[in-house]
Amino acid sequence: MTRTRTLLTALLTTTVVAVSLSGCSSSDSGGGSSQSGKGKIGVILPDTKSSVRWETKDRPALEAAFKEAGVEYNIQNAEGSADQMATIADGMIADGVTVLAIVNLDSDSGASIQQKAASQGVKTIDYDRLTLGGSADAYVSFDNTKVGELQGQGLVDCLGGKPANVVFLNGSPTDNNATLFSTGAHSVIDATPSIKNVGEQAVPDWDNDKAVTIFEQLYTAAGGKVDGVYAANDGLAGSVISILDKNKRAGQVPVTGQDATVEGLQNILAGTQCMTVYKSATEEAGALAKAAIALANGQTPETNSTSRDDQGNRDVPSVLLTPKSITKDNVDVVFTDGGQSKDEVCAGQFAAMCSAAGL
Repeated sequence: MTRTRTLLTALLTTTVVAVSLSGCSSSDSGGGSSQSGKGKIGVILPDTKSSVRWETKDRPALEAAFKEAGVEYNIQNAEGSADQMATIADGMIADGVTVLAIVNLDSDSGASIQQKAASQGVKTIDYDRLTLGGSADAYVSFDNTKVGELQGQGLVDCLGGKPANVVFLNGSPTDNNATLFSTGAHSVIDATPSIKNVGEQAVPDWDNDKAVTIFEQLYTAAGGKVDGVYAANDGLAGSVISILDKNKRAGQVPVTGQDATVEGLQNILAGTQCMTVYKSATEEAGALAKAAIALANGQTPETNSTSRDDQGNRDVPSVLLTPKSITKDNVDVVFTDGGQSKDEVCAGQFAAMCSAAGL
């Protein structure tokens, strides 16, 4: 289990190198002359279903970093298939990448990719999710236990100290981050005597459709006596809100979230979601870029922490960034940082809500 010791205190320089690779429909290549002989770098994103962030935020942020560095790059998306991710990785290795960054779909398949890469002399980076039992040379992410702590504290604050029955809707059981989010949230919520856990379940593959069914079953099992919901991200929060709305309780039951998506922020403005957690894609992409450049040049990346991999019995050198809790009172933080467009969030029926919130 990952344990954080320190947090990043300065924004990391946004530079990167990437791989030139032909082929897949979910790829994106960019041109530019390589700098100082830096090696090729491949980046594989996990899917388009678990969160909209991968394509709407991470890809553009990575592209911007690659272009800023003036190097060739290639980004591909495994579209939720571990086999596809392995195929993409094989292609990148065959194409001569010197550094490969992945967001694993599960630790076993991620570890296999990293083992093959290492056998070919390719350095690897875990991006956003730690691969348990893997061999990544570095890990770049946010402090995910802290994310859960912010979510837990957000729910406690939204409940206002009243006795409450809470349901936990956790992320995918194959995602180590989901475990860390839940651990962080439990550390705060379980320490609050007025709160009782009346149901908990993980959502396979972060599937929002499955989350609707799972939460409805948990809600029914609790006899509808649910006063708050820990939802691990904004997508799951939306699923929860749909069932609360069906039972005419949307806006009465605080719901947490994560990723500061357009939907999540709109739900916060509408009062159906009490908070989310913002993680700057630009900051994370910049951190990945800097670590990748260092490895490509045969250097050791600058890190600010380590993350414990009990399965691999090692401490992975890590760059762990600081997440931010977002409520209706500070939604503007996401706009100011460029995380979302105010025009998009405040469109249509939400224009009046934004005005009422002083946005």
